[in-house]
Amino acid sequence: MEDKAIKGVDVEISVVLGKAVMPIHQLLKMGRGAVIELDTGVDDDAMVLANNKPIAFGEIIVVDDNIGVSITDKVSPNQRDF
Repeated sequence: MEDKAIKGVDVEISVVLGKAVMPIHQLLKMGRGAVIELDTGVDDDAMVLANNKPIAFGEIIVVDDNIGVSITDKVSPNQRDF
């Protein structure tokens, strides 16, 4: 049975692979194919956000030409300060 109280509620889901800090002039010089070095490693989990709030950790997976996230753990309330 579908709960009508949440039907039609939009939630924006984002996945953060890592972060980088750089001057805006460097960012503006970047062209197609430029690589931005992130502060995470290959084996680090990505952060899953719902409406810009962290909700879970996940592993990036590739299936054929599709990229997805496999949820590995939920974010505890004391970890929600992102």
